[in-house]
Amino acid sequence: MRALRALGEADVIACEDTRLTGTLMARYGIATPLVAYHEHNAARMRPHLLRRLAFGETVALVSDAGTPLISDPGYKLVREATQAGLPVTALPGASAVLCGLVLSGLPTDRFLFAGFLAPKSAARRTALGALKEVPASLVFFESPGRLAASLDDMAAVLGARPAAVARELTKLFEDVRRGSLGELAAHYAAAGAPRGEVVVVVGPPQDVTGEASDESLERALGIALQTMSLRDAAAAVAVATGRPRREVYARALALLGDGKKSENQ
Repeated sequence: MRALRALGEADVIACEDTRLTGTLMARYGIATPLVAYHEHNAARMRPHLLRRLAFGETVALVSDAGTPLISDPGYKLVREATQAGLPVTALPGASAVLCGLVLSGLPTDRFLFAGFLAPKSAARRTALGALKEVPASLVFFESPGRLAASLDDMAAVLGARPAAVARELTKLFEDVRRGSLGELAAHYAAAGAPRGEVVVVVGPPQDVTGEASDESLERALGIALQTMSLRDAAAAVAVATGRPRREVYARALALLGDGKKSENQ
């Protein structure tokens, strides 16, 4: 109800496709003018929308399906609006990333959303290789036509991990298929490309027990200590890696000590 009220009170609604959003507006009797804002015209439309905001108007940004700014150019509009000191708020709608993660039955305490993988197999496998050691569930968007090939590449690079393919989330024909990456790749190779929008969720590395390796722990601490105090860095990394806070704090102290020794040498 809050979202409908916001759309009705806005001066203009920026949307990916005015025809699709127009259907929603017609259903609820909302007469707010619509303008198109998508990846092909975003650079041209952003200055226009920012001028309207600067003059005190309210701009509502919506997407065709799910929460705006996820794999669309909306974040650039938010970035420039906040840089200009203009107020921004969010009224979250359905999120395919979170819905897919919840329905997958895979660990949800840590996850990485990686968006769309590359369309070519070689580039896709390179990207997957960079994600192989991430101690978290992985969430991807994928096109139906590339799904079988992508799952096959995931199985080759990531191994026999549990996974789920979620399709048409929060819609009439919602469907979730679970299995190992190899099993899912074989199924979609035989069944053909499914219809609709697809989210792939892959479980964390099989040998991960909820704790990061010493190497990844030190790497995370090194990054955190560049911008945080010792206490804050240790607390943040402990939560992110699953290691005991006291152990992480001691390791951070050791790292700082090693750094001072290097400087003195």
